[in-house]
Amino acid sequence: MKKKFIWWGFIALFLLPYSAWAEQSSYVLPYPSSMPGSSLYFAHQTLEKLSKFWYFGDFAQFKYNLKYSDKYLVEAKTLFEYRQYLLASDSLNKSNYYFEKLNGNLLRAKENGKNISEKEKMLKLAAEKHKEVLLLIKNTTPPSFNWRPEKEESRLLNLHKLIDYSFNLRKL
Repeated sequence: MKKKFIWWGFIALFLLPYSAWAEQSSYVLPYPSSMPGSSLYFAHQTLEKLSKFWYFGDFAQFKYNLKYSDKYLVEAKTLFEYRQYLLASDSLNKSNYYFEKLNGNLLRAKENGKNISEKEKMLKLAAEKHKEVLLLIKNTTPPSFNWRPEKEESRLLNLHKLIDYSFNLRKL
């Protein structure tokens, strides 16, 4: 009986429509590094700022901006999962900041006579993966959240508005 169940499960797996698998991007996001609140987070932030000077040139700047756009998106996703909405929205804004620079990097590379077709493909894959993550985040977060810190005024976070902006930014 157990063998029959495994056999039919195996067959059903291959009979699923291919489109269910085709929707996911093959682009892989990085594992989250240190998170806000960690003792190493400030050191990572400082290293990030300093490493910008190491990445000179059009393609290197593209790599740098994509790397940190991915990093902050993963950070935002993790923080949204833990309902740390203020920190998550800050991380998502950082991801947007780096993502916005990517097209400029490619345009400068093209103006300098470089072949950008490979980087364009990478950017499209990254954008698709980012949109997948953003849809997942949107489906698990409230539309807005009233953040009430101690001894300060409350602040309304329009989470879905921010996520929609991030999603539209990644439409290529």
